Amino acid sequence: MQVRSGGGFRAILYSLKKGREAGGYWKFFKAMRSRNTCKTCALGMGGQKGGMVNEKGAFPEVCKKSMQAMVSDMQPGISPTFWQKNSVEDLQKLSPRELEYLGRLLHPVRYRAGGTHFEKITWEEAFNSIAGKLMSLSPDETFWYFSGRSSNEAGFLLQLLARVYGTNNVNNCSYYCHQASGVGLQTSIGSGTATINLDDLEKSDLVFLIGGNPASNHPRLMSSLLHVRRHGGKVVVINPVRETGLVDFRIPSDPISLIKGSKIASHYTMPHIGGDLALLWGIAKSLREHDQIKLDFLQQHCRGDEDFLARVDELSWQEIEEKSGVERDEIETLAKLYAASERTVFAWTMGITHHAHGVDNVQAIANLAMCRGMVGRPGAGLMPIRGHSNVQGIGSVGVTPKLKQQIFDSLQSKFNVQLPTSPGLDTLACMEAAAVGTIKAAFCLGGNLFGSNPDANFADRALSNLELNVMMSTTLNTGHVHGLAAETIILPVLARDEEPEPTTQESMFNFVRLSDGGPRRLPGPRSEVEVISTLGKRLLEDAQGIDWDQMKHTETIRQWIGGVVPGYEKIQSIGTTKEEFHIGGRIYHEPTFGTDDGRAVMHAHPLPALKGTGDGELRLMTVRSEGQFNTVVYEEEDLYRNQERRDIILMHPDDLTRLGLTHDQRVRVENETGHMDSILARGYDDIRPGNALMYYPECNVLVSRYADPQSRTPAFKGVVANVKSMPNT
Repeated sequence: MQVRSGGGFRAILYSLKKGREAGGYWKFFKAMRSRNTCKTCALGMGGQKGGMVNEKGAFPEVCKKSMQAMVSDMQPGISPTFWQKNSVEDLQKLSPRELEYLGRLLHPVRYRAGGTHFEKITWEEAFNSIAGKLMSLSPDETFWYFSGRSSNEAGFLLQLLARVYGTNNVNNCSYYCHQASGVGLQTSIGSGTATINLDDLEKSDLVFLIGGNPASNHPRLMSSLLHVRRHGGKVVVINPVRETGLVDFRIPSDPISLIKGSKIASHYTMPHIGGDLALLWGIAKSLREHDQIKLDFLQQHCRGDEDFLARVDELSWQEIEEKSGVERDEIETLAKLYAASERTVFAWTMGITHHAHGVDNVQAIANLAMCRGMVGRPGAGLMPIRGHSNVQGIGSVGVTPKLKQQIFDSLQSKFNVQLPTSPGLDTLACMEAAAVGTIKAAFCLGGNLFGSNPDANFADRALSNLELNVMMSTTLNTGHVHGLAAETIILPVLARDEEPEPTTQESMFNFVRLSDGGPRRLPGPRSEVEVISTLGKRLLEDAQGIDWDQMKHTETIRQWIGGVVPGYEKIQSIGTTKEEFHIGGRIYHEPTFGTDDGRAVMHAHPLPALKGTGDGELRLMTVRSEGQFNTVVYEEEDLYRNQERRDIILMHPDDLTRLGLTHDQRVRVENETGHMDSILARGYDDIRPGNALMYYPECNVLVSRYADPQSRTPAFKGVVANVKSMPNT
């Protein structure tokens, strides 16, 4: 039966299914209610208010993503004999979902080039091998990669180890997702994060939701959007795809919504993929032509306003319509809605950042907020919807190639450590250096670096060229079995709610939570902080200013973080007071911003040509399914798009006809980066003609390595592809 709304009774039945998989409903409920931060998205849940509670204290706040992650961590362990019975070739045939559900990693394992299997090794062997290789290399022959699912403490400690070792090749997964948000916001308002808190969102009377599908990827956001609608507000969705859950959603914790359903989008606009920038400038042009830009706000609180207004004036409606794919009348309707609003929030996800002009997109959103003074006031502002539960915190505590000057200076003056000053490489640059052999070793704190990279064939070659690749993980993923280095070591670590000491995480609303940790579920895995501090002692026992034995304690690390990271001072006492906090200086309820002079900065942009207009071409974007989180696939089906498999390309039926194809015909999808064979071409009414969807990370073979020059974020949603019939089909 076709799914016509998100959430609902299916979500309730799914939670019962997950409870059974976890070993019982009560066991599962206790795990979900523990005082630990949710393991999936950065919207925020848990901490000292208890699991299934949001930052405002609302209960129950829970979604399928958090359940999926918890059940994965509650799996039995992988048997030691597994590695003898299953060759690397066998493992490489498994799908992302099959690898995830093999069980928890219990023992360090190693693969050596020329071998056919991973072998189980001791922790002592693992540390000796890692430290020995790192000692043999110069520091800048290594890079250090961080997932957003780790804690602030583990992230801070590992970046400190890397820098004291001597390299600034320190980067995190945001370079492949929201780095364009950080750069775009930093250059606009002097801060790279959301300007609002959760309460501001729910007090707004208009939300622009641009380039995202939170019904699938951040489901708990739907209750906030319903709150906006119920008090008379409006939600404008801008997305080339009509997503079921953004039209109608049934929130399981709300009886009225569950039974009757809730309309989420009051207005749904569908530009072409890559047409958002032109659309945003079109809204600004309509405001300008109707004298609805607050010029006094721009003059008092902004720089660059004259250039911005001149650019608005010179743009033609013909160019805006052609490059956005949206007619002037529709754009003017959106502008009227905005002009009538008193409190507007602009929210976006990777449909905005995953373009070669991703930073321009974010700056254009900030421009639009400034046009009507909708940043720097309660109930209004800018809200990047971030993915990983602690990706923002990882960046805050110093996981970037270049440390903020205040952190750099404080580390040296307060803790007497010596830090390198060489320029560090971003994630894509590290991969390119690995491909040519100038980087020889990688150390990964969680994540799936192979699976998250553009140009999957290149990623395989680059990682295979390493002499050593070390990955700290809880379960297996494609990055463990593809792109194997001369020596590949996987270290099993504890999940967040198994840590022996409390850790902290930061939500996308700049709120720092304290996770209690808890009892280990299985013997074998070790704490992330313990692993890092042990390696630090082996590699840099005499490092100036650092006692590695004390660094095994998260309380010690929090004293360092609070002493050097601006706004994080309260973290030093959080272990005893249990008082969670908003980071100072980031939430703007007054129009004084984080720039040198306190004024926001407006930007003018050329509008890029619309891609994929040639004969036989489609504009293609990579997407996640409702049954996955980032690279982790929990279910093969995509429930809300009514798809039961992932080896498909979804396009409008008109495009099937244009390309001479039939529904469910096997095709080759190709471009200059790569190709995929035997893909099912499917007609899908809920997408703009000329555009198409394929599932990430499988279709990364089609994504080029060309990146936004300002943020170095690849254009995962700016792909142009050709679709051709397979021979004999």
